[in-house]
Amino acid sequence: MQDFIVHSLIASIVLTVLINVVPRLFPRATRNAERQIHEKLEKAFEENEDGNRPRVKVFFPWKTMLIVSVVLTLLMNLGAFLQ
Repeated sequence: MQDFIVHSLIASIVLTVLINVVPRLFPRATRNAERQIHEKLEKAFEENEDGNRPRVKVFFPWKTMLIVSVVLTLLMNLGAFLQ
């Protein structure tokens, strides 16, 4: 059980560092992603004000969740296999 906690803490630290470092390594991609998000938000607000859009939109990224789940499962199994 202690190994799991240690591995979880290490993974958490590594992921936190990656989330903070990756945007600095690719500033142009980060700016483009931010611009696209702002454009989508502005479009959503405009559609909402015009009354052309329902008030609630449900977004469920099932494809992304499936891919991430498979990749993480493979990584965990590979890590267990190599130990």
